[in-house]
Amino acid sequence: MSDTPTGDGPVEGIPSDEIPSLLLRMIPESAGPIAEMFHEPAEAAVLTEDAAVTLYELPAGCFTTPVLMPQLRSDSPDTQLLTRCWDFVERIVDHSAQHVGGAVYFEVLDQLLLDSGLVEAAWPYMKERTRARALLMLDDADVRLPGINRR
Repeated sequence: MSDTPTGDGPVEGIPSDEIPSLLLRMIPESAGPIAEMFHEPAEAAVLTEDAAVTLYELPAGCFTTPVLMPQLRSDSPDTQLLTRCWDFVERIVDHSAQHVGGAVYFEVLDQLLLDSGLVEAAWPYMKERTRARALLMLDDADVRLPGINRR
């Protein structure tokens, strides 16, 4: 039996310092980038104080750039992986710690504006809270996308 959280709800009250471990459990594809960033095996790295302190760098360097974006840009994405990626985001998007929410906004959602088509590729996999945040981001950036925030 996996220790990966199940269900659609956020991880209630998950401490910020446990988010790196959650990332590794839900997205094992992040193990290589985590090990590279911290110069030690991912399983050990996510338990260090450094992993918790680098919550802005962790999503960008170990999740968004090496795992999420290549899938969103792929002609044949791994739909199971994309589902897990957006499940992870959904669990932390409304985290009570402002630095966690900021990391999700700037290092995950805002990155969808880098290339045309990324929001549309991600949209089917996003859950309710993540979609709500993405809509705010699109409004803030004055971006209108047919079928998403423009009828």
